[in-house]
Amino acid sequence: MDVAVFGTKSYDREFLESAAEGSEIRWHYIEPRLTEATAPLAHPFQAICCFVNDEISADVLEVLAAGKTRMIAMRCAGYNNVDLPKAHELGIQVARVPAYSPYAVAEHATGLILTLNRKYHKAYNRVREGDFSLSGLLGFDLNGKTVGVIGTGKIGQLFARIMHGFGCDLLAYDVKPADDCVALGAQYVPLDELLAKSDIISLHCPLLPATRHLISGESIAKLKPGAMVINTSRGGLIDTRAAIQGLKNGQIGSLGIDVYEEEAELFFEDKSETVIQDDVFARLMTFPNVLVTGHQGFFTQNALQAIAEVTVDNLKQFDAGQPLTNQVKVD
Repeated sequence: MDVAVFGTKSYDREFLESAAEGSEIRWHYIEPRLTEATAPLAHPFQAICCFVNDEISADVLEVLAAGKTRMIAMRCAGYNNVDLPKAHELGIQVARVPAYSPYAVAEHATGLILTLNRKYHKAYNRVREGDFSLSGLLGFDLNGKTVGVIGTGKIGQLFARIMHGFGCDLLAYDVKPADDCVALGAQYVPLDELLAKSDIISLHCPLLPATRHLISGESIAKLKPGAMVINTSRGGLIDTRAAIQGLKNGQIGSLGIDVYEEEAELFFEDKSETVIQDDVFARLMTFPNVLVTGHQGFFTQNALQAIAEVTVDNLKQFDAGQPLTNQVKVD
């Protein structure tokens, strides 16, 4: 089976090739991400492989359906960029990788917290220049701080476990409490209470209509003044303009994000020789208490191997005409 892989990098090729070794899958790598402009490149292929920032809108799906595409294998857990009702209408199946390495993302969120708090990035640059002063590097003990976990799925549960190990008090918010978090002593509370009492808030929920801009001007006003906000989930959970205002007035003490709501035009590409056209993102990067990483939370050997292996299994099931274990169903 021939499969077109959109938005590929060298690391994608390495892990996909290894996972498909000995199978009938033949990869055809397409460097640009999937958009309405690049969608015609999928016409010869029954199955395509996509990632988080590919545009799989109704218009793109129409183009795909006009060709031979009948299956989209998402090499990620999220699928908020897919118009699922339209895919279902057109007879295009969508499968995902529901869990790869939740440790990778939970540990990355922890790294953002530690770096923002103890300012490792600033200390690293200082020492390399022979500056061993400590002014401006003051942090706080995590022990005894209150950490709010919004979304307690697998990643949220692991993150809560890590924070518990630091001696933090845990507050949690989710539609369904997780036994593992309760066992750690986490208290499930209303969202407003979590916002008001948490020293650190970490987002681990999916992007849905109900969660878009969960961190908004209204919710930021309810924060404990100076709270740290961390997002390693989906960029659209935070209203970036509202976050900038919260940083300016001190309501947000520091912000660590691995995702950004308009990241599709920025992340996964080398923009070092170009002028960033996104004025909101450029403004965000001027704050000394903001740390941005380019959607690398998932980026570990363990996670990439698991993503490739599950993606290959999804494609094998499709090729064999079997039900897709990881099919994304329309609600």
